[in-house]
Amino acid sequence: MKKTHIFILVGIAVAIVALIVFGFPSSDFSTYDTISSAKAKQGKYVHLIAKLDKSQPIQYDPIKDPNYLSFSIVDSLGSQTKVIYHNSKPTELEQSERVVLQGKMQGDVFECKSITLKCPSKYKDDKKQLEKTVTSSDAETQAYPAVTNSAYPAKDSTATK
Repeated sequence: MKKTHIFILVGIAVAIVALIVFGFPSSDFSTYDTISSAKAKQGKYVHLIAKLDKSQPIQYDPIKDPNYLSFSIVDSLGSQTKVIYHNSKPTELEQSERVVLQGKMQGDVFECKSITLKCPSKYKDDKKQLEKTVTSSDAETQAYPAVTNSAYPAKDSTATK
């Protein structure tokens, strides 16, 4: 292999490493933080996963300010904080199982840049509905047994010609 080829390959490898390290700083390579660890990282971009605190009111008035949403979250360790999101309210926020928030802690308030909702259990099989479907299809099978055409008797493989 020529020296120029080796230099080109090394240059490509360095460029790939540089893209991975410096080109994707806001990508999802980070882990989820808790509210207490996010408070310790004041002003740094973090990812939180938590539940909506339904005991606290959601403040959103699309007529007054459509780009202001405020609500409270509780993480898995029981820590709670207020979230401010400067965008429109995501649909089905109240029904979501969990919320993934990306943003920064500013004092005791989490300034959110993006919200991802984790789907509620509507996609999980409802056991009663599933049982009802299976039971009704069994009843249909019993009510409408397979129909055979008796005008054409089955061929007997032992019959001779």
